[in-house]
Order: sequence, then structure tokens, then C-alpha cells
Amino acid sequence: MGYTGRMRMLRAEFDALAVADPDRLFALFAQYEAQAAQVAALTARVAALEAQVGGHSQNSHRPPSSDGPRTPPRSERERSGKSAGGQPGQRGHTLTMTATPDAVVAHHPAQCAQCGAGLAGVPAGTVARRQVVDLPPLALVVTEHRAATVCGPHCRAATTAPFPAGVTGAAQYGPRLLGLGVYLRHYQLLPYRRVADLLADLFGRGPSPGTLHTAVLACAAALAPVALALADARAAAPLVHTDETSITVAGQRRWVHVVSTARLTCYARHAKRGQAATDAIGLLPRLTGRLIHDGWASYWRHPGAHGLCNAHHLRELTALRRAAGARLGRRPARAAAGHAAARPPGPRRRPGRRPAGRVRRVRRPLSGRAGAGVRRQPAADPVARRPASRAAETHPRAQPARAPAHP
Repeated sequence: MGYTGRMRMLRAEFDALAVADPDRLFALFAQYEAQAAQVAALTARVAALEAQVGGHSQNSHRPPSSDGPRTPPRSERERSGKSAGGQPGQRGHTLTMTATPDAVVAHHPAQCAQCGAGLAGVPAGTVARRQVVDLPPLALVVTEHRAATVCGPHCRAATTAPFPAGVTGAAQYGPRLLGLGVYLRHYQLLPYRRVADLLADLFGRGPSPGTLHTAVLACAAALAPVALALADARAAAPLVHTDETSITVAGQRRWVHVVSTARLTCYARHAKRGQAATDAIGLLPRLTGRLIHDGWASYWRHPGAHGLCNAHHLRELTALRRAAGARLGRRPARAAAGHAAARPPGPRRRPGRRPAGRVRRVRRPLSGRAGAGVRRQPAADPVARRPASRAAETHPRAQPARAPAHP
């Protein structure tokens, strides 16, 4: 049976249903509308889930730490056509010899390589130089401080010499070793235990994680005035960038907030992510310049000028480009260029669908026949007693064609 035959059969069934059971017809229309709305909602939900599953740090706001091992590394940079490695004219950086070495080791030949005669005491004609840059032997130096107590020659009172500042314990680690531990912990980002193990491996012994933490607190207290001066400089900067990322501290989720300028950067940890954290930390309330961020809602609550990060713009454009490429069944990078060329002239329509004009030509007589079937119903029919507003909500197209109920 062809298309015309199927449409005739459908029209006959429609006419019979409109005359025999209009309530069922309205129910079918309502069911169709409900199913269409449900399909639209499910389609949007599936699209959102697909975008969530396919999202990573290169096409969404996710941090790189959330990428799985299978996330392909992609770069938005285009090929420059240059060969890999250093380019012509580039200034190189290599290890050079120094004119003042710390130690010189002379090597004198013992005998002649040709006749075997001894060469001891024979002056050298030329000297070739080569230098090796290396570490000295790693060992801790123990310095003992002795404070003498002396009695005065006249009053015989005992006077004890003071120890140097910072020397408070019978045995303690010095500021250089503890400073190295603080550097490894907060600049190289090594855990306390690994810092302690590293120092013990290099020097034979070293501070414990607890001692390193105490050194970090002492260093932070000493740098408090510097931190306040840096905060004032950030607040007066004309352009400030801010962002946040999650970390795990003692098994609990915390947030690291960052505020930076071209030369200054501040990190702070807080249990919250939004405005409560930035207000408690005091990073953003005093800013006077433009705030650059990724569009997180809490950043917009701070007064002043705002700007959006171009890196996030590129990620969103990458996601849109790849989504368009997936719909076209082609590679994302070529989808935008190839879509216009591959599209045939004339109006687009999905494969397998009838033209809109043919659908309208079939729909109009069916709607008219449905109205005619309702008009032929007796006055006692429930549809006739249905309020006009309710009938219009159930099937707006059939309502204008229905005649008013008989008295």
C-alpha cells in the first residue's frame, strides 16, 4: 500500500472515531501532546547527559585534574610550519666555564706515550681545561653554642652570656635546613612525610613532619606584614583574575581560591566555594579594578567592572564545534567548513519526513471532519456539556469548528 492509500485509510478511521467517540479523540490528542512534551524533555535530558559525559577540561569548566586517563590531549594551536626545536637566531642557554673555579686538580702525565721516558718534573707545554659542576658532600654541620657564666670581680654576682636569637633548645634544627623544608613543602608541593624522607635521605637525618609544620607556621607569622602589603597592592590593581578549584583535606572537600595580577598571586583555602568564602578571606571585597573570571555566579555579586576569561570562551566554542561535528557525522575541525559546501541548495528537511505543505493539506480536512463529527453529536453528549475553555485547552483546533450545545 502506497502513501496515498495509507492516508485514505487513516482518514476513514479518523472520521469514524470523530463520529462514534469524540471523547476518545480528544483524549488521544491530549495523550499525543503529553507524549510530545515528554519526548522533548527526555531529548533535552539525554543531550545534557551526553554533554556531561563527554565534557573535560578542554571543552568545559572542569579543571584538568578531573580528566580521566583516556582524555585525548588536544591543542587549539594551529601548525606554524616551523620545524621542531630551536629556531634560527634563537639565543641558546648552555653551561659555561667559570674563570674562578672553587678547586683545581692538575693532571700530569707520568711517562711519554712514544718512548716511555719519565716525565716527572718536566714543565708542561700547554694545559687543557675542563670543568665539572657538582654538589659538595652533603652533610649536616653541628654548631655548639656555649654560654659561659662569670662572677663579677667586685660584687661576685654571676652573669651568664645570652644565647643567639632562635637558639632555644638543647638540640634543634637550624633555619637553613628548616627553610629548605618549607620551600619543598610549599613551592615544590611535596607532602610533609616526603619532605622529611627526602631530607633524611640526603643528610642522614632530618626534621619530622610535625617539626616541619611548626616551621611553616613560624614562617607564615613572620610573613604576615608582607601578606597585608600584597593584599593592598592587589586591591589597587587595575586588572585582577580570580578562580577556584576543589581539593581534599583530611578526607573532606575544600576549595582553594586564587586572586592574581601580572606579578602577585594569593591562594587561600575555605570550606565554601561561593561569596561567603571570598568575603571571609577578604580577597575580592576591596577590589577597585576589573575582575576577570569564568562566569561563576558568586563573582557577579561583587561590584565593579567584570570581564570573562577567554580561555573558557575557547572551551565553550570547542564544545559547540565538536557538538556540531557529531551531528554532521564528521570531524569537528572540518564540520564548520564542510557543512556549507555539502548542503544542497533549497530548503532543508530531515530524511524520511514528508514536506510541510503535504502535511498541512492532510491535516486541514482531518480537523474539519473532526469538527463535523462533533457537531453531529446529540445534545446529551458529554462533549457538548464541556465548558468552552476546557474544550479549547484539550484540543484548540477542534474547538472553533464545534457548534454550541442545543438548549
